[in-house]
Amino acid sequence: MSDAYVSTFDRPIIEQSEQVRARFIVRTYGHLFGAIAAFVLIEVGLFQSGMARQIAEAMLGTSWLLVLGAFMVVSWLASRFAGTSNSMPVQYAALGGFVLAEALIFVPLLYIADATAPGVIASAAVVTLAGFGGLTTIVFWTRKDFSFMGAAIKFAMVGALLAILGGALFGFHLGTWFSVGMVVVAGMAILHDTSNVLHHFPANRHVAASLQLFASVALMFWYVLRLFMSSRD
Repeated sequence: MSDAYVSTFDRPIIEQSEQVRARFIVRTYGHLFGAIAAFVLIEVGLFQSGMARQIAEAMLGTSWLLVLGAFMVVSWLASRFAGTSNSMPVQYAALGGFVLAEALIFVPLLYIADATAPGVIASAAVVTLAGFGGLTTIVFWTRKDFSFMGAAIKFAMVGALLAILGGALFGFHLGTWFSVGMVVVAGMAILHDTSNVLHHFPANRHVAASLQLFASVALMFWYVLRLFMSSRD
């Protein structure tokens, strides 16, 4: 990739031509749907091979703080490499590593859901995709810049992390309202990330944009699924 290409396409997408913006959006959402498809295929492979049970038992039998810590490290590294590297292989490796990490972290929740509440996974997936579609439509229809939500989302995520750590350390249960709150936070993240796709991402960062959108969709799916599971209790 030439220096001239990098200097041109490293500018925010809002400063690019209509053709460049359209290509960026198509590439971003193409990669997002590819990441979702890869996530689904990994989960199907793990469950059909029987590995899901082994992974779930191993993860449920260890400290959840270690699992959470490892996941946070992978998430941070993936976002950093995808967002800063000019090497497309590195960006794709970051996206692929993040999808794999998400697939593994979801195994225990999906395993429990499949065993205790048949059909709830499909219902949660439909609701998540409908919510994502609705929020995406709002951003594309209004063209509003939701980047102002960034600070509130970070504050909410730090608070949620502290609550999760507190629950793991002191044994208190994070109830239904926590899941409801996290679904709202995930919705805010989707609005924020989608508006960044329209306004702020550099034109050569479609892989990083798809990674952030995938992370927000996965977050919503996680807590929608938890809500559905709690309603079956």
